[in-house]
Amino acid sequence: MSHIETVSAFVEGAPPGELADVIADIKALTASEPNIVEELTPAFEKYNEEQFITLKLPGSSEPKASAVQSHLLEGPQTDLVKSTLKSLGAYVKEHFPNAALGAYPIESDSKVAIVIVANKYSPNNFWNGRWRSLYIFDPSSGRLEGSIKVDVHYYEDGNVRLLTSKPIAASISSGTGAGIAKEIASTEKKYQEDLNKSFVSLSEGAFKGLRRQLPVTRQKIEWDRVTGYRLGQDIGGGSSKR
Repeated sequence: MSHIETVSAFVEGAPPGELADVIADIKALTASEPNIVEELTPAFEKYNEEQFITLKLPGSSEPKASAVQSHLLEGPQTDLVKSTLKSLGAYVKEHFPNAALGAYPIESDSKVAIVIVANKYSPNNFWNGRWRSLYIFDPSSGRLEGSIKVDVHYYEDGNVRLLTSKPIAASISSGTGAGIAKEIASTEKKYQEDLNKSFVSLSEGAFKGLRRQLPVTRQKIEWDRVTGYRLGQDIGGGSSKR
C-alpha cells in the first residue's frame, strides 16, 4: 500500500462529523508534506458519496445527500417519486433529527432510488452518529432492496465505535408510494428494536462478564480503610513481615 493510500484510508474511515479532526491530525503528522491534503481529493469524494454527506443546493432550504444526482421529474416514475416523497416525509420528520430524504428515478426511469440520511453530532458530549438508508424499488417486479447502515462513535475516556449494515429485501404488492413508505417504516422500526435488544443483551451478558465485581479474595474492599491496608496481609489474606 502506497503512502497516499494509507493516508486516504484514514480519511475514508473518519467517524461521522469528525472529518475535519482527521484532516487536522493528518496535517500535524505530515508537517513535512504540506501538499498532502491536496492529493487526497479522490478520498474526500469517495467519503462524501459513501457517507451521503448532506449539503444545501442553491435556492433550496433543505439539505440533500451528496451521492445522489439531480433528475427531471417528468417521466414514467414521476407520480411514484412524488407520492413516495410525500408518504415518507412525515415518517422521516417524526423519527430523524436533521435528516435528508430523496427519491430519484434511476436506470433510465425504470427504477426508483430512495435515500435517507440523518446526522446527530454531540462533540461536547464526546459522541457523533449517522444513519444511512438506501433502497432501490423496481416497479416491474414490486421488489424493494437496499441496506441500512448505522455509524456511532463514542470517545469520552476511550474509543468505542458501532458500525452496522443490514441488507433489506422485501416485496411491495401495491407498488405505490404509500406502500413503499409503510414497508420502509416497518423495516427500520424493527431494525432499531433489534439493535436495542442487542445492546441490552451485551450489557447484561458479555460486557457484564468482563467486569470483576469482587477482587480475587471475593471480599469487598473497605475504601475508608484503603490507606491502612498492607498489601500482603490485609488484601491477600496472608502474613507479612514488617
